[in-house]
Amino acid sequence: MANYKQIFDAWEEGGVRGIVVGRMFFMKDGDITVPAFPQDPAVYVKLGLDTPESELRDVVKEKTLSGMLDDAKKRGWHIMVFNSGTTAQVQSLVNRYPQVDGVIIDGPGENHYELAFHHGGELFQTREHERREWSEQGYDVARIENGIRHLRGQFHNLTPEKVRYHAEGGMLAGLNLFDFDEDALYWWRARQNRSLRSWQDARATLDRCDRYVELGGIPRITSWSSLTGQNYQQMPLYFDYIFPKHYYWHRGFDGLYGTVERWVRKFCEWNPSLSEADGFLLMKSLFGLELPGVTSLYDLEMGFPDAFFTQTVYNETKRALEAIRDINKAIFWVSTGRYPHAGDPMSARDLEGILRATQEAGAERFLFHPDPDPGPSEWSIISHICGTPWRQSPQGYWPPDARKPDEYLRDGDT
Repeated sequence: MANYKQIFDAWEEGGVRGIVVGRMFFMKDGDITVPAFPQDPAVYVKLGLDTPESELRDVVKEKTLSGMLDDAKKRGWHIMVFNSGTTAQVQSLVNRYPQVDGVIIDGPGENHYELAFHHGGELFQTREHERREWSEQGYDVARIENGIRHLRGQFHNLTPEKVRYHAEGGMLAGLNLFDFDEDALYWWRARQNRSLRSWQDARATLDRCDRYVELGGIPRITSWSSLTGQNYQQMPLYFDYIFPKHYYWHRGFDGLYGTVERWVRKFCEWNPSLSEADGFLLMKSLFGLELPGVTSLYDLEMGFPDAFFTQTVYNETKRALEAIRDINKAIFWVSTGRYPHAGDPMSARDLEGILRATQEAGAERFLFHPDPDPGPSEWSIISHICGTPWRQSPQGYWPPDARKPDEYLRDGDT
């Protein structure tokens, strides 16, 4: 924040027209965090709520952040905040930072989509808050759990003969392959409805604020959306902006390559007679996913061929745009692994491939989620595509995740 004017000048020249700020806390003394805005007691009184206890504040940083947002707003930039909460919390946020146009929810209504237990959950797990929500929505939780048990059993009962006969037979053959019974379908519908209800609740929460607060959501890419319950055709009714996650890295969590690997490995672990090729055939049957040049797990180690971008990324983008049907609501959330996802870092070439394919598919905007700062090669790609290409100079802007050559001079070097 201390150098935001120079940074914003460079970003504007490079094509930036909006920013997302957050999460909304300041770091203090190592791992200690301080809220970036106070809870407004008057808001709680007006809403008939108990006034929260006072929290530690950093007024100096609040003032600096406010000045930074003023500067962004003067440039005509759109400002969203990575934050969610109750009506009182959101109202307190926009009271302190009136420059903010809206808030963004990460993974709105998302159900687990990992087959293996990974990053805190797995597909066939039911958590207490999910049981409570289903019960409140009128679902028979015992029937849901019966459906889960049945389907989990089918996932452990696959043979090469069953897979190779049914997997390429379309939806109806897929239902036979996994023997989706009535209780399993009941669970499936409950997952979808749970997502929908969460979006309705989020929109209603913001509508109780004293001014319109925009709502953004960051769902999984379209290939996972049927599993997570995030139906792109339903989302535009509740969200002002939809940020499909262009997450493709290997390993870590949330990246497409890494998730595909874990599914294939788990299929083969649960069904030792299956080959890796059978595992990939199952991914095609379930998700329509056929990764170019990938027929084995080892192929995932070879990085991303050009066809991955021109086919996979292009198709993911096209599907999202055709479902959302409003180009002004679609902003693709692009990241390249590393922090905070612990994935294998993707190269500048990969970033360029993602952005070019996204553009070719018809998208007009994207948001870059850096690690936590853009590196020089990443900023070179982004500025080249979106604005005036960045040129390094000793006194000019350098992306924060960069080191100028002079920093490596030793005593006596010139």
